[in-house]
Amino acid sequence: MVKLNKIYTRTGDDGTTGLVDGSRIAKSDALMEAIGDVDEANSALGIAVTALPAGGEAAAMFARIQNELFDLGADLATPADPQHGFGPHEMALRIVASQIARLEAEIDAMNDTLAPLSSFILPGGTEAAARLHLARAIARRAERAAVSAAATRPLNPLALAYLNRLSDHLFVATRHLNAAAGGDILWKPGATR
Repeated sequence: MVKLNKIYTRTGDDGTTGLVDGSRIAKSDALMEAIGDVDEANSALGIAVTALPAGGEAAAMFARIQNELFDLGADLATPADPQHGFGPHEMALRIVASQIARLEAEIDAMNDTLAPLSSFILPGGTEAAARLHLARAIARRAERAAVSAAATRPLNPLALAYLNRLSDHLFVATRHLNAAAGGDILWKPGATR
């Protein structure tokens, strides 16, 4: 259980921040970029949820994802354990395969209700879908940052897979929401020439 009595510690005044194991890295490190981008994606998702009916199925689905994004941040901030690697254990919160499988099942369920894409789509549509498009773009940035961080240190491969699947999930969710409001906004190449 997390307990925060004091918000500022002054330990980061030197430009470093602590990881779960107590080690410190520069706030400009690629890993911190990834963790920050995951936090930003979670915040954007929180904004998107405010445009959905409270207590609805979509809001519940995104609440689960928001919670998992905190799990993901904790996973990224926890170096590999010499004994357990990236497996979950009592001292490390890790993204696990069942979380990715659930995202895939939700993607498939939403996608089964949609017509195949005939064009790229423009971000927009309903207010909720437009907000989800922003969260999707930020999730893609978080994935790029995590891949960059993984080039310099070992990261949980399931954390990287979760980020990849998350942006797919958010893309299909935008289409699902827009389908109920008239459909996607299609890209018309060269339409304004």
